[in-house]
Amino acid sequence: MGNSPHTDGIVAGRISADAVADNFSDLHPPLDDHEALVAADRCYFCYDAPCQTACPTSIDIPLFIRQIATGTAESAAETIFEQNILGGMCARVCPTETLCEEVCVREVAEGKPVLIGQLQRYATDKVMAQGKHPFTRATATGKSVAVVGAGPAGLSAAHRLAMLGHEVEVYDARPKGGGLNEFGIAAYKSVDGFAQAEVDWLLQIGGIDMKYDQRLGEGLTLEYLQGRHDAVFLGVGLGGVNALRAEGEDKEGVRDAVDFIAELRQADDLTTLPVGRRVVVIGGGMTAIDAAVQSKMLGAQDVTVAYRRDKSAMGASEFEQVLATSHGVRIEFNAQPVRVLGNGKVTGVEFARTTSTGGELTPTGETFEIPADQVFKAIGQTLTTDAGLTVERGKIAVNETGRTSVLGIWAGGDCASGGDDLTVTAVAEGRDAAMDIHATLMGEGA
Repeated sequence: MGNSPHTDGIVAGRISADAVADNFSDLHPPLDDHEALVAADRCYFCYDAPCQTACPTSIDIPLFIRQIATGTAESAAETIFEQNILGGMCARVCPTETLCEEVCVREVAEGKPVLIGQLQRYATDKVMAQGKHPFTRATATGKSVAVVGAGPAGLSAAHRLAMLGHEVEVYDARPKGGGLNEFGIAAYKSVDGFAQAEVDWLLQIGGIDMKYDQRLGEGLTLEYLQGRHDAVFLGVGLGGVNALRAEGEDKEGVRDAVDFIAELRQADDLTTLPVGRRVVVIGGGMTAIDAAVQSKMLGAQDVTVAYRRDKSAMGASEFEQVLATSHGVRIEFNAQPVRVLGNGKVTGVEFARTTSTGGELTPTGETFEIPADQVFKAIGQTLTTDAGLTVERGKIAVNETGRTSVLGIWAGGDCASGGDDLTVTAVAEGRDAAMDIHATLMGEGA
């Protein structure tokens, strides 16, 4: 297309198709059989293993690694899937470096943990590649459950409910399932259409009817769902993006990072995706890092992540921060956006330097500018529908099993107040809510 990284403005084709393909190849190539055996052999198979305690889905990690070590990867996969039916995706995107691997005895003693995440991928990929589904449905209960949202929480709940013998209808606002796994995760973390392959594999359990282009609040009401089903699970995620609250954020060239990532994930040809030469991403979480790194991979020359607090408060893990800087992304801490510069189109962002005192963010009086022709907002998302339920701190209030303030309605994942905004946590919340729904429908609940 004749474009180069030196071209001003937001354009496509900044680098060659070969370079783009190389940039977006698998972040962690899968282990082969020998590598898996060597990695598994490093595990001490700890009793009361700290890695299992650190896993939000409580996978029996020593057991599945022992099963790999003894050549029974299929059994290892079943051990994983019993606790986490989306174990394949979680193996790719879970921040294992701050969860199971951080507390691995090998990490504590030697600074080199057992490769738990990669071993989990090895086992789950083997079974999924064979087209096998390790579970079968229980006898039909005659009960019906609505699941709103086909993301990690909704899919986890739907699978567990179907496995227990209930009929499940899943409603999702988008034209395909997967939620965050399909639309919100960096492309280099989930290659070769894995998110959709995982959804198709999960649906092999049977008893799940997927209904797409169905958004809660737009013709689809809780009253309708309650009248049609015996229980409702909400896994709607966080649909809105917080405002920047900076002058000029409506200028051309400013967009939401989540929309950019979704567009990138759905693009058939990444060389047709426009990106700026000088990109500024405002935010400090995983979405900010994903948007920044992928901008670099598409050929942006200068990419800066600007975060209003210091490094210790940043939501993105140390691993993600190092990944970004290794790709040439600059991270600017203590930078609060004040004004988006430009006459119609973005030319830069003015920031106020901040300092944190006792948890309070205060400006120092210093300001500075970063040139940009494209700005991504990655400053968190907000709940777009509370459906009349009790909300606390911007999320649907739930108890430890996902029950909301309305009888017969449960919620989990990012939209609920239960825990961290992680794929693996959403899976755990969906699974646990499903078990409570089952107990309630079968007369066993409190």
